[in-house]
Amino acid sequence: MNLIDVLQSCRLFSQVHTAGFQRLVTMGRLVKFEKGESIFRDGQPCPGVYVVGNGLVRVFKVGPGGKEHVLHIVGPGETFAEVAAVGGLPCPAHAEAIAATTCAMLPLEPFRQLMHQDHQFCLDMMAGLTVWVRHLVALMEDLVLRDATGRLARYLLDADPGTGGLIELPTLKRHVASHLNLTSETFSRTIRRLHEAGLIDQPDSIRIQLVDRDGLRRAAEGNMPRVGDES
Repeated sequence: MNLIDVLQSCRLFSQVHTAGFQRLVTMGRLVKFEKGESIFRDGQPCPGVYVVGNGLVRVFKVGPGGKEHVLHIVGPGETFAEVAAVGGLPCPAHAEAIAATTCAMLPLEPFRQLMHQDHQFCLDMMAGLTVWVRHLVALMEDLVLRDATGRLARYLLDADPGTGGLIELPTLKRHVASHLNLTSETFSRTIRRLHEAGLIDQPDSIRIQLVDRDGLRRAAEGNMPRVGDES
C-alpha cells in the first residue's frame, strides 16, 4: 500500500485537478493504528483529514450516561475528520480503529493552506463532499423511515464490495448494531430473519454472503413481511 493509491481511492478527492492532487501527495503520510487504538477524542484539536487505506475505523459519540452511539464505520476509500478540517473545528466525535488500519493522513495546516491558496481545489473537493452529504441524508432516512429489517438490508447492500457478495463484519457486531440504532439482540434476530428468508447466508460468525440481492432490495424498501418484534 502506498500513499498515492490510498488517495486515488478516495471519493472526496476524486475530482481534484492534477496539481492539487500532487500537493495532497506531498503533504500526506501513511499512519498505522492497532486494533482498539484511539485515533482522536471528541473535542480535541483536529489533526487533519484521514483517508482509510485498509482496515476499519468507528466514529462515535458518548452520551452523558456513557452510552456509545456509532455515527459511522469508515472503510477503505472513505474519509473521516474532513468536516472538522475544512471548518477549522475541533473533532466532533471519537475515532477508534476496530481492526488493524492504515490511513493516509493530511495534516491540518498544510491542508487548510491548500484550500486558501487554490480555489479550484475547493470547488473540486465540493463535488466529493456532495456524495458525503447524500450519504448522511440516506442514513437519516434509514433511521427514521425504515424498520430493523430495512435498515440492515440497506446496510448489507451498501457494504457489498462487489466481489461475489461476501461481506466481512467488524469483529464486534455491536458496533454495526449501534450504527443502525439497533440493540445487539435486535441485530442478531434480524440477521436470523434474513437468513431464514433465504436472502443471506452465514459462512461463519463474522461473514455474510448475499444470496438474493433483489430480495434484499425489497426488504430495504419495506416489502418483506415483519416477523416478531423489531425496533
